[in-house]
Amino acid sequence: MLAACAPQARGEVRVGTTTTVQDSGLLDVLVADFEKRTGWRARASVQGTGAVLAVARRGDVDVVLVHEPAQELAFMREGFGRRRELVMFNDFILVGPPGDPAAAKGKSVEEAFRAIAGARATFVSRGDRSGTDVAEKAAWQRTGLAPSSPWYLESGVGQAQSLIVASERKAYMLSDRGTFFGRRNALALEVMVEPSPRLLNLYHVIALDTAKVPAANAKAADAWVEYVLSPDAQRLIAEFGKDRFGVALFEAAAGKREQDLR
Repeated sequence: MLAACAPQARGEVRVGTTTTVQDSGLLDVLVADFEKRTGWRARASVQGTGAVLAVARRGDVDVVLVHEPAQELAFMREGFGRRRELVMFNDFILVGPPGDPAAAKGKSVEEAFRAIAGARATFVSRGDRSGTDVAEKAAWQRTGLAPSSPWYLESGVGQAQSLIVASERKAYMLSDRGTFFGRRNALALEVMVEPSPRLLNLYHVIALDTAKVPAANAKAADAWVEYVLSPDAQRLIAEFGKDRFGVALFEAAAGKREQDLR
């Protein structure tokens, strides 16, 4: 019997992606499977969505996987992207310290934010124009309040590190579900609010347009796009987290319409 042949080596794909994809653990799983199946190597640049799109504009990546639709659509309108596809989603939740000093538990996000502000309870914000940061700022805007120091802290770091700060400071924080549950055992934080309807966290893959970004590798970008939309990758996404955490950290969404998820 002949041994199965490994895919032909094809080169490197430069993937810009967000800290939530890495910090949840999903990125490592996707990269390993992508390299095994395709013969391409993947090198990831991991930052908040705003920073990832800035790197993409400079041509330092070929493709991005990000989660802040308004910034993504501006990126597309400016001509930097030639293809944008929905890959997966989860949702944002409010987490906080055991004991819940602001009595935020069980409220809506906006009511919980008002309670936190009224109690001047410590709140950690990423403050980095990431998808999580934009969702949090939008929630504060809906309350009509302007959070401020000393109780409102901007970490300026990624999701996992910000959760550690919140845990150490006995603070509240808006988090994506994937990173929180992926790190929950190391944190002194509990889920306070699971918004209903869900505060969706949508992830899109965008292949850069070489007409606007000549340094981008179109073949490499397409290889990553086709992979994350493939049935194999979508199964990995749908199952990720169930074995370790008892719950899937993301929901596969290739081929779905955003309006049907809300």
